[in-house]
Amino acid sequence: MSDERHSPADGPLAGESFVRAIRSAAPYVHMHHGKTFVIAFPGEVCAREDTDRLLADIALLSSLGVRLVLVHGARPQIEAELTIRGIRSRFEGDLRITDSDTIDAVKAAVGILRMDIEARLSSSLANTPMAGSRIKVTGGNWVTARPVGVRHGVDHLLSGIVRSVDIAEIRHQLASDRIVLVSPVGYSPTGETFNLRNADVAEAVATGLGADKLIFIIESEPATWELPRDAGDAGQLSLTAAEALVATQLRDLTLSIEDRNCVRAALAACRSGVRRTHLIGTEGASPLLRELYSRDGCGLMISAEDDYESTRQANAEDVTGIMELTAPLERAGMLVPRSREQFELDIDSFSVLVRDGTVIACNALVEFPTDRAAEFACVAVDPHYRGRDLAAVLLRRARARGRALGYRRLFALTTQTPHWFIEHGFVLGTPADLPEERRATYDGARKSLVLIDEL
Repeated sequence: MSDERHSPADGPLAGESFVRAIRSAAPYVHMHHGKTFVIAFPGEVCAREDTDRLLADIALLSSLGVRLVLVHGARPQIEAELTIRGIRSRFEGDLRITDSDTIDAVKAAVGILRMDIEARLSSSLANTPMAGSRIKVTGGNWVTARPVGVRHGVDHLLSGIVRSVDIAEIRHQLASDRIVLVSPVGYSPTGETFNLRNADVAEAVATGLGADKLIFIIESEPATWELPRDAGDAGQLSLTAAEALVATQLRDLTLSIEDRNCVRAALAACRSGVRRTHLIGTEGASPLLRELYSRDGCGLMISAEDDYESTRQANAEDVTGIMELTAPLERAGMLVPRSREQFELDIDSFSVLVRDGTVIACNALVEFPTDRAAEFACVAVDPHYRGRDLAAVLLRRARARGRALGYRRLFALTTQTPHWFIEHGFVLGTPADLPEERRATYDGARKSLVLIDEL
């Protein structure tokens, strides 16, 4: 083997890290395969020197079986074209006023940028991230638009609003293993071309498709935004919590017009049925891949489901509900029986997931500070809700809590559900891996399996 292929960084540790990374990503590869994602990115991202990296990551998503619709912006490209033509930009608020001369510049800028994106996605040179790829990209006149019209006494002329999207044709193209590329322009039945906001187009396409995810690549870094303490693992917010965040903290942030439009469109898409939207920055190594294929992610995910907002610290009023959940598991020998007095004493260690005032899932996080570890224990879910993996919601909260406390690992003991823990990132351990205090109370007769989760 040549010296060029055997650097000092290689070796057993590097090899183990590589294999561990591949294995940790595998569940997400399976989870996302065959799903439909709409990815929107502004023209500012297209103007960056590292745009090829983003497009290579997008090509990899396609290779992993994700069905993709890309919606690009073109604001800086339009500005540059207007400058070349000696045309002054005019805005009313955050909306461009697009007259006939400006729409010609829009057509030129969008057309050039679109061809540039298609060319980059067509690359398959060796020794590049795109090596061996055979990406098919398609587009069409699938977005019908109408004029914004007169607002606040100002006629926006050829600036438009999405009227409809040919969802059936986009689905047909996706089923043919093509990446669909959509530009921020729309057409009218009378043959006019309208200048659109790419965030609006992405929202309309994702909503119409019922996309599994709507992803916005933005200039700001959501990872730096101050989130509520109970936001959970990997920057996850419910729609309600995200709306509250936008109404308070985000208004104090200096966000570009494009980024604000993306945040607004992300919330609107969630309200319209898109289950999850993501806001991802551009810094660091391949943030798109890290957000989608790692446990912790690197952006902000907004969920239309309210699982996160209903998860909270338990209080004394929850004891009865917790006991109703755990009693059947105690009778089945899956949990160690506890008295009401014991539940009341330990209530501060419990988290509960509540729906309409009813406890539908719970767990305890038993801390062992000396060993920088905690036990994920007493997990119970109402039978009517077991198909939704609510235990995973509680696990995310436990992981976030453990990290906040500076703990190095979670562990769990189980006699009947080891596969669930393994599927969620735990590995088999032995009683010797338990904190000394917990080993002293380990019941050898039950032969509980020990599962370890490194934080």
